[in-house]
Amino acid sequence: MSTFTPMSCEDFQEHMAELMGGGSIHSHPHLATCQRCQALLTDLESIAEAARQLLAPVEPPDDLWKQIESAIAQEESAPVDEPDQQG
Repeated sequence: MSTFTPMSCEDFQEHMAELMGGGSIHSHPHLATCQRCQALLTDLESIAEAARQLLAPVEPPDDLWKQIESAIAQEESAPVDEPDQQG
């Protein structure tokens, strides 16, 4: 049997980012009783939606992976400087 321990607004707000990222924030028990945090969540979701609409998604260039692979290959084939060993 699990028991619910009431959470303060401060504690809830400290964990809001991870709860929002996990998609479980709307079912959190604190929101069922706290109008202040409900309003804050609504405001944050509105701000996030507005931010998503500011810039259209940008597709990477078709040859991006080739450029990345080439840079990695060059880095892997570059000679490695060994540190001076003092005896």
